[in-house]
Amino acid sequence: MIADLNRLVDTVEAHLAEELDLAALAQGAGTTEYHLRRMFSSLAGMPLSEYVRRRRMTVAAADVAAGEPMLDIAVRYGYGSTEAFGRAFRAVHGSSPSDVRRHGGPLRTQPKLRFRLTVEGNFTMDTRIADRPAFHLVGRAARVPLIHEGVNPHIQAHIASLPPTEHARLKALGDTEPAGLLQVSADVDPDYVEGSELTYLHGVALSVDATPPADLDVIEVPAGEWVVFRTSGPYPAALQDTWAATATEWFPSNPWRLRPGPSIVAVLERADDFSTATTELWLPIERE
Repeated sequence: MIADLNRLVDTVEAHLAEELDLAALAQGAGTTEYHLRRMFSSLAGMPLSEYVRRRRMTVAAADVAAGEPMLDIAVRYGYGSTEAFGRAFRAVHGSSPSDVRRHGGPLRTQPKLRFRLTVEGNFTMDTRIADRPAFHLVGRAARVPLIHEGVNPHIQAHIASLPPTEHARLKALGDTEPAGLLQVSADVDPDYVEGSELTYLHGVALSVDATPPADLDVIEVPAGEWVVFRTSGPYPAALQDTWAATATEWFPSNPWRLRPGPSIVAVLERADDFSTATTELWLPIERE
């Protein structure tokens, strides 16, 4: 995976002015566009599209400073007008092309990325592979923004809006793994852009033969394999550390890749104030 990401970066560098055919690149690497996007954003800390935009504007800054015609520069980097190029330039550098020509800056440089796998062995991962038949995810769903660190207040508000009787009803309804009340994230942006919307479902897993109650939201989950990470510690920090380690440690070291589907957090045990918890993180996977 690390080698695939570095080949992707080299391809971006060689074709900065062109539209990136990520599907073809993923196919050539023997993986999927979905997995490549998720791994890039997780390890680089930014979506691939944002990295491409920053690199284009970093290289374009030299052409701007050299005094080349603005329309020529705009077209060279894939923009249909000087206005569109100027907006993209300002978004990256915080200054306009005319400012750079007059004053030489300020400029914000995006260096070329290079991915490396550092093996430290200091993060123990309690992991198992589960081959699951199809099942339903049933509960109360809401659209919320993606937040990478800390508690998501939008999810908190959604859960708090449910009466205690609804929590008890849902818990009694679940009849298959993942067990217990679940935190489900579905329809997540492949680039994992912070602030992008996802579907959050507070609910349970129901066997495929059972009929979900008509008043509940349902996510249909096809049969497939899952990797399950068990974590105990401060909540949500320990869980978020595990999320990060899946990209930096587990996937680069194992012959699996992410496949489209919901990610699921099962809370197995928790402190009364939810300051600590034991959780299971379920991610849908397939063999490379």
